[in-house]
Amino acid sequence: MPHSRVPITILMADDDEDDRLLTLDALTEGRVINNLQCVEDGLELLAYLRREGRFSDPASSPRPSLILLDLNMPRMDGREALQEIKADPALRGIPVVILTTSKEEEDMLRGYDLGAASYITKPVNFEGLVELMKSLGRYWIEIVELPQNS
Repeated sequence: MPHSRVPITILMADDDEDDRLLTLDALTEGRVINNLQCVEDGLELLAYLRREGRFSDPASSPRPSLILLDLNMPRMDGREALQEIKADPALRGIPVVILTTSKEEEDMLRGYDLGAASYITKPVNFEGLVELMKSLGRYWIEIVELPQNS
């Protein structure tokens, strides 16, 4: 019997505003129950996770149950951010799904090596993104048992 669907917080790190908006639309379209928070690069991602600066209020910056991570971002890219997250005992338990345009085998191997839970190439169209978000929703919200947020 599936357990009850609890809204989870998904934190998306992606510098492309269109990708962030499309992901939000796809989650809505796919009726995935969640709260999507967005940051624009690896430095903002770490500030959010560590509740620094404008992310200091847990009410507006809740701890994510899942991180969607783009690899290619300015200032600090996804690879560096992933390395920092997995090196931090307070953060390394948060599953990270790499969602990127990169089809480089090396990026995929390195992502898994650094502790990513999944590596997904961004779909080329909106319909593909909706299907992806539905699948992610089914898997991460309905199937996987995630620890309750603190």
